[in-house]
Amino acid sequence: MLKKVKARGRGSRGGRIAVVASRYNARYVDAMVRVALAELRRAGASVRVVRVPGAYEIPVVAARLARQIPAFDAIVCLGVIFQGETAHAQHIGDAVNHALMRLQVEREIPVIHCVQLFGNEGQARVRCLGRAHNRGREAAQTALAMAAVMREI
Repeated sequence: MLKKVKARGRGSRGGRIAVVASRYNARYVDAMVRVALAELRRAGASVRVVRVPGAYEIPVVAARLARQIPAFDAIVCLGVIFQGETAHAQHIGDAVNHALMRLQVEREIPVIHCVQLFGNEGQARVRCLGRAHNRGREAAQTALAMAAVMREI
């Protein structure tokens, strides 16, 4: 069940956040990027946005950003994949999922995985274009929360 995602106030220190976003399926990804940037900037974060051709290219750019000095406090990865008639989309989604998880554990930097695999455009509309459930806002909030956790430990 989807829960409404509310904008949060300026309570947390934003830090340095990178956003890696796919250009593919731009209608949906751009909507998540807009909302994520608004949320991060509202929290006072310094944000760098890097656009890549598709979801499959997100991990390599996230890995390069994870090595930069000064370090980013978190990396938000945004993309949309639609399931087609073959297993190709599932393979892309699995590869991205594994690469991002491995990256965050190896580099000890929060990598927020918001590369969504949808069965149809209706699912994407609700989760990317809707105000109540925009996954871009949720990803930004998670990045801010994880950046705070990592500063505390």
